[in-house]
Amino acid sequence: MIRPLFIFSDWGILILRVALSLIILNWGFLKIRNLKASLQEFKGKKFKWLRVFVFSFGEFFGGLMLLMGFLTQVVAFFIALGLLVIIFKFKAGRNLEERRLEFLMLAIALCLFVLGGGGLSLDEYWLIYLF
Repeated sequence: MIRPLFIFSDWGILILRVALSLIILNWGFLKIRNLKASLQEFKGKKFKWLRVFVFSFGEFFGGLMLLMGFLTQVVAFFIALGLLVIIFKFKAGRNLEERRLEFLMLAIALCLFVLGGGGLSLDEYWLIYLF
């Protein structure tokens, strides 16, 4: 363990937060931008229209909240749940190589769920601590 690097731990959490939030924001934005196609895609997978709206807007606004570090642990928990649905429902029959991005994102979401937003977040600035 390299102790002098501990001073950069908040920067490491920030990098994880930004990386995950940009991917989630992109997914949500693409679904919102072409909502009709998203409805058709999810309809084939037996999802109701309300779930499509919840997933689309949840991904977009959850990505924004994660980017700013606001309620990081709550958002990371719901992202992890969504990724589990993607991995085990939508991509269930595929091999590991086709699901590697989702597994990596799940690992990042679980790390953020455990660690929180770090020192460079709105959670820390506004002293929002969830126990």
